[in-house]
Amino acid sequence: MAVSGIIDTPKTVTTNSVATSSSTSTTSTDSVQADQDKFMLLLVTQLKNQDPLNPMDNAAMTSQLAQLSTVTGINKVNATLESLRADQASAQSMTATNLIGKGVLVAGKGIELSTATAADGTKSSSSVFGVELGTAADVVDINIVDKTGKTVRTMSMKSADAGTYPITWDGTKDDKTVAEAGSYTFTVKATTGGKALDNATPLQLAAVASVSTGSAGVKLNTSLGHFTLAEIKEVL
Repeated sequence: MAVSGIIDTPKTVTTNSVATSSSTSTTSTDSVQADQDKFMLLLVTQLKNQDPLNPMDNAAMTSQLAQLSTVTGINKVNATLESLRADQASAQSMTATNLIGKGVLVAGKGIELSTATAADGTKSSSSVFGVELGTAADVVDINIVDKTGKTVRTMSMKSADAGTYPITWDGTKDDKTVAEAGSYTFTVKATTGGKALDNATPLQLAAVASVSTGSAGVKLNTSLGHFTLAEIKEVL
């Protein structure tokens, strides 16, 4: 789907501190081996200093070895999980870079109406926004409002299923005139059986300029701020 008004930004990617799975695995393995070495050192020291007349019995020895096995097993599971986490972070980063230069819908009420001039001098306006419905609705009413708080355009959807809906506005107002290019806002009201629903979320368009990764995870840097992949409702 073509999106008008997307800013053509350089496709740069900033990577700060995503650890590779190999380095994470090596560190975790070293940690497990260190724990084993400490345990064996304590056990050997205990055996060397035990009372010759009252040595450690077999049951106690078996119990301590079982504890070592349990701790080692837990540490290996933790090492595996950490490796998987690093692999997932790397995969998310690679996926996110594919979004650079694209438009995405995120939660918000803003609309940017832009005007383009064709080669023959003809002007056209366009904007993209969206609505996310948590459940199906009989009617979805959308009101587009200008900076003065005046409603300039009303739209409706009938029998809409749950999901995300990209919506295009060509700038035409209810009185058939064309709205000026600029910033607008909109409201969404969804009803079923005449009862208002509280799970209709307005979505606004953002242009992805770059991707950054760090301790907080993968972030998309857009014209509207920073968003995680989970906050992206649809890619246009």
